[in-house]
Amino acid sequence: MSSSEKKNFWKDKNVLVTGCLGFVSSWLIIELLKRGANVIGLTDDCTPYSVLRIEGYDRNISIIQGSITDYLTMERVFNQYEIQVCFHLAAQTIEGICRRSPLTAFETNIKGTWNVLEASRVCRTLEAIIIASSDKAYGEQKNLPYHEEQELLGRYPYDATKVCDEVIAQSYFHTFGLPVGITRCANIYGGGDFHWSRIVPGTIRSVLRNENPVIRSDGTPVRDYLYVEDAVNGYITLAEAVATGRAKGESFNFSAEHHRSVLDIVKLIISISGKKGLSPDIQGKGKPYQEIDRQILSARKAKSRLNWEAVYSLKEGLKKTFLWYKKYMGRYL
Repeated sequence: MSSSEKKNFWKDKNVLVTGCLGFVSSWLIIELLKRGANVIGLTDDCTPYSVLRIEGYDRNISIIQGSITDYLTMERVFNQYEIQVCFHLAAQTIEGICRRSPLTAFETNIKGTWNVLEASRVCRTLEAIIIASSDKAYGEQKNLPYHEEQELLGRYPYDATKVCDEVIAQSYFHTFGLPVGITRCANIYGGGDFHWSRIVPGTIRSVLRNENPVIRSDGTPVRDYLYVEDAVNGYITLAEAVATGRAKGESFNFSAEHHRSVLDIVKLIISISGKKGLSPDIQGKGKPYQEIDRQILSARKAKSRLNWEAVYSLKEGLKKTFLWYKKYMGRYL
């Protein structure tokens, strides 16, 4: 698809984004608006801490307050707004919360997904639905990096919900021919993530407060990192491919293939900040409880099939992220 075709693809397209005030959802909506889409957002909580609101883009979309766990709400939204493309990002994504309250996580992440899929099935205007899975669905694997054809071994509550989401989505594709695509993204980082327990925003907040960043592990766990604008481009590229019949029913890894230890990330953020006298405060031993030690993804399939590739280096992405938080430090940190 040429650049002009991509631009025309989204012009006046009715697009539903669930969890619209979330971190990744906000950046996705901003890009969709730039491409001329008519965006409908669904949210169950009205938080002021959202990139969409901070940047003023919430005034340019239709926001519906409702829950993905309510099927009748989902069916009404799909049909009333004649949804053509859906990005299903609403979920409980914080692993610690999922462990503390697994039933709530299962209700939101699994029931919510089957409601969205069923509502999209009975929607006559639908062209594509993208389900946000996660690299956590792979679980502990002996062979790294992760490839799409590997068995999904997610065992902990959040990880297991993403495995279930994928199985249900595949069922809707194989049974009903639903035009579904599935993303498995690396750890997405960028401005506007207000979950301070995550390593990138938590470290940046500490640095901006002139505090030593705390590391909950011994600093050795390894993760892949993906800048949010690259992730958004991955979502949009996959949706275009599914809608045009090139990737229906398939899962894709999206990663910049920047795998680093937690300690390396913290040190790099301190270096980018230019602040002197700060150092990582390592408080843990080994990996955090019930977390995967090494997560590394291959993006080869996305590169070859979708012609997608991350643009930002890790240092470039972290620098843009740091500057975003620094800009809004007085209001939100």
